[in-house]
Amino acid sequence: MLPSPPVPVPFAAALAGRDEVTTPEAGRTFHSCFGCGPGHDIGLRVRCFRGDGEVLSPIIVPARYAGPPGAAHGGIVAAYLDEVLAGAALAHGGIIYVTGELSVRYVKPTPVERALLGRGHTTRDAGRYLDVEGTLEDFETREIVARATGRFFPMPARSPRAL
Repeated sequence: MLPSPPVPVPFAAALAGRDEVTTPEAGRTFHSCFGCGPGHDIGLRVRCFRGDGEVLSPIIVPARYAGPPGAAHGGIVAAYLDEVLAGAALAHGGIIYVTGELSVRYVKPTPVERALLGRGHTTRDAGRYLDVEGTLEDFETREIVARATGRFFPMPARSPRAL
């Protein structure tokens, strides 16, 4: 298994000493996940760290994921936010959750090759599911570029052979 990539330099001080949100199972189950897997060669490799009642995710969207000139493709922005919300669900419940619903509001163009910070937190624990919300913001200016809400369900149990 590949090690997690280092935290990008612009985020090093802000995330120093913060625990990463992980589970032992996640490394095996999601190793090749496009969003969070360290083993996906062109994946997003989203990582989440515990903040004060939220998760924080350092993000720099590579230029290869551009849509309109100078901005990230909307589907990529949604994928990043989906991973941030899933990280918030994991941090809240301590188990892996999967997306049931995702709604994204694009506030302004999301820049590529610029430090962004994903933030996510649970807004409701209904037992059978969690409601989660988050933002993607410019790390330097704190301007929000996109918002998302989602409903996440516990991942169904799988046999060890399926992992």
